[in-house]
Amino acid sequence: MANHTLETDFILTLISDSKQTQLFHGFLFLLIYMIKVMGNLLIFTLVTMDRCLHTPMYFFLKNLSLLDVGLISVTVPNFIWNCLTHRSIITFSGCVSQVLLVVYFGGSEVFILTAMSYDRYVAICHPLHYEVIMNNRTCVQMVAVSWFFGSIFGILYSAGTFSLSFCGSRKLPQIFCDVPSLLKVSCSRKHITTDVSVTIGIIYGFLCLVCIGYSYIYIFNTVLRMPSLQGRSKAFSTCVPHLIVVTTFIITAVFANLKPVPDVPHLVDFLASVFYSLMPPSLNPIIYSLRNKEIKAAVWRLLWRLQHCMLGKLWNQYLKRQRT
Repeated sequence: MANHTLETDFILTLISDSKQTQLFHGFLFLLIYMIKVMGNLLIFTLVTMDRCLHTPMYFFLKNLSLLDVGLISVTVPNFIWNCLTHRSIITFSGCVSQVLLVVYFGGSEVFILTAMSYDRYVAICHPLHYEVIMNNRTCVQMVAVSWFFGSIFGILYSAGTFSLSFCGSRKLPQIFCDVPSLLKVSCSRKHITTDVSVTIGIIYGFLCLVCIGYSYIYIFNTVLRMPSLQGRSKAFSTCVPHLIVVTTFIITAVFANLKPVPDVPHLVDFLASVFYSLMPPSLNPIIYSLRNKEIKAAVWRLLWRLQHCMLGKLWNQYLKRQRT
C-alpha cells in the first residue's frame, strides 16, 4: 500500500536545497501570507459590517477579496509547510486539489473583474439609471455566474490534466501543481481534453478582456467630456485601482501559464511563480485601502466600535466588582 501511494505522489521543486534557506523562505512566506490574508479579510469584514459600503462596487470588491484569500491559500500554505519540514512531496489528491482550486478561483476572479468594470461603466456613463441597472438581484446573479464559470473551468482543467498518464518522472519543475508543469512530465502524447479546456479558457479570458476594454473606452470617452475637473478626478480615482488590479492579474496569469516550462527551473522561474501566487491577492488591500477615503472611514468606525465594546465590558466588570 505504501509503495502504491508513493508511486502516485508528485515531487515539487523547492527554491533552494539548503535547509537553512528553506527555513528562511518558510517563515518569510508565512509572514507574507498572514499579512495578505488579514488584509483581504479586513476588506471583507468592513464591507459586510459597514452599511455605508453596501454598494455594488464594494459588493464585488468583497467577493474579490474572498476569492483572493482562496487563491493564495491553495498554494502558499503547502509551500510554507514543505520549506519548514524540508519535504517536497505532494499527494496525488493534493495535486488535483491545487489544480482544481487555482483554476476555480482564478476563473471566478476574471469574471468578477469584468463585472466590476461593467459597474464602473454604468456608474459613469449612465449615472441616472445606475440604481435600476445595478440592483441587488443583478449583482448577486453576476457573482453567482462568476462562481459557476470558475467551477466549470476547474473541473475541465483538472479532469483533462489528470486523465493523462504519468509513467516517468513525477518531479514537477514548479513550487506547486499547475497544468503546464503536469503536461511537461506527462508521458501521454495526446492530451486533447486539456488542449480543448485551455482553448476554451483562453477564449473566456479574451472575451472578458474585450468587455473590460470596451467598458473603459466608453468610460474614458465620457470622463474626458466632463466639464468639471473635480468630476473627472473623482471618476478616474474610482477606475484606476481597478485597472491596476486587472492589468497585474492578466499579465501574471499569462506569463505564468503560457511561458515555456524549463527542464531545470532557474531563479527567474521561481520568482515568476512567487509573483503569480502572491502579487494579485496583495493588490486589493493596498490599492483599495490606501487611497480610498470610504475604506479608511470604515476602518475608523470599526475601531471605534471595538473600543466602545471593550470599554463597555470593562465598565460592566467594574460595576460587578463594586456590587460584590
